[in-house]
Amino acid sequence: MNPMAKLMQCVQFAAHKHKNQRRRDPNKTPYINHPINVATILAVEGCIDDKEVLQAALLHDTVEDTETTFEEIEEAFGKNVAEIVREVTDDKSLPKLERKRLQIVHAETSSRKAKLVKLADKLDNLRDLQNVLPEGWTDERREEYFIWAKKVVDNLRGTNEILESKLDAIFKDKKLLQ
Repeated sequence: MNPMAKLMQCVQFAAHKHKNQRRRDPNKTPYINHPINVATILAVEGCIDDKEVLQAALLHDTVEDTETTFEEIEEAFGKNVAEIVREVTDDKSLPKLERKRLQIVHAETSSRKAKLVKLADKLDNLRDLQNVLPEGWTDERREEYFIWAKKVVDNLRGTNEILESKLDAIFKDKKLLQ
């Protein structure tokens, strides 16, 4: 199967898995827009053409946020894609603060492919937060997210200069960079 066909199967798989989910923005944006944005950021802005990275970007939230299993991803898209997704997936059985702490810790030792997905994920989330406050969030919670995201990104450094510079521009705007 050609790489584009497999990528499109991945888009369809992710869209099916996230079909009933919405973002917490006031417009209730379909959740699938986020994984598509993450893959697009990687391909267009980060100049990444690695099909496994792009597939993992599309699938990065499926295990965490749906009933999808790593085995299901491996069967459909291969062991390498499943391993990247595994690296970027939080263990939802842990308390939220522990998950956030572990994201910071694991960022440094993640594979380059997982780091790319994580960089694009943070970039998309931060761009959204610059524009709109999710329902139920306070300005203080948004600021805490920016501070935490910078700690994660700092442990992803040296992965993709283009994406890191775009993140740094956001952090500078938020006065998290001097």
